[in-house]
Amino acid sequence: MTERPLTLMAVHAHPDDEATGTGGVLARYAAEGIRTVLVTCTDGGCGDGPGGLKPGEPGHDPAAVASMRRQELEASCAVLKISDLEMLDYADSGMMGWPGNDAPGSFWRTPVAEGAARLAELMRHYRPDVVVTYDENGFYGHPDHIQANRITTAALELTGLAPKVYWTTMPRSMMQRFGETMSEFMEDMPEPDPAEAAAMAEIGLPDDEITTWVDTTAFSGQKFDALAAHASQGENIFFLKMGKERFGELMGMETFVRVKDATGAALPENDLFAGLR
Repeated sequence: MTERPLTLMAVHAHPDDEATGTGGVLARYAAEGIRTVLVTCTDGGCGDGPGGLKPGEPGHDPAAVASMRRQELEASCAVLKISDLEMLDYADSGMMGWPGNDAPGSFWRTPVAEGAARLAELMRHYRPDVVVTYDENGFYGHPDHIQANRITTAALELTGLAPKVYWTTMPRSMMQRFGETMSEFMEDMPEPDPAEAAAMAEIGLPDDEITTWVDTTAFSGQKFDALAAHASQGENIFFLKMGKERFGELMGMETFVRVKDATGAALPENDLFAGLR
């Protein structure tokens, strides 16, 4: 009998989400010999099609987009050295208020109990020591991110497992730096309307509410390459515009809120596996 490896499970909504918020920790912990499991809940069919075709535009084929994004996801996983990729393959629901929210088979329309039962089966198989997903608002209100939080919470209750559980987030100080960097690299960026600006100001958390700061600077090149693997969505991935060096400076720290823990590890912490090894 070989000893079961420490295991990280990240539950994400779409292809490319794994790289944006958790690419650093996935690469870092894989390099440390930890099993890394990525669960991607949707097929990404509401992403851009070839030539930047948007959902709803003539010629946009969600099935073809989903197939293309699956290949890109597999390439990203190879870059990040992810051990295991699991696809739930629900239809991408699109942004809040889009017609896809109510489409048959969409993730947002799927009963939480159904999605949770499928995820619980994966949790029983992999027995993760750490689970990472979004907060209750999906970080910025995306319906599929919210649903990922809901099914993860419900799946943990079904299994009775007690891993450390984290929600991805960003400190407000980092959000401010993002805003400044976006203005620098996108000179023609229009001014947001006041309501949009107010909503953006509420994204993330005050720095002193962040429980876990993981330095992934050494893996920022892998994170950049994983994002770049999602080439079809390049128009939407702002971070690729700044180049690897600047990207590493801005994206070298990944931050989380610890919401469940049975280890008693002191906070703040700098390791998702604090108390487990």
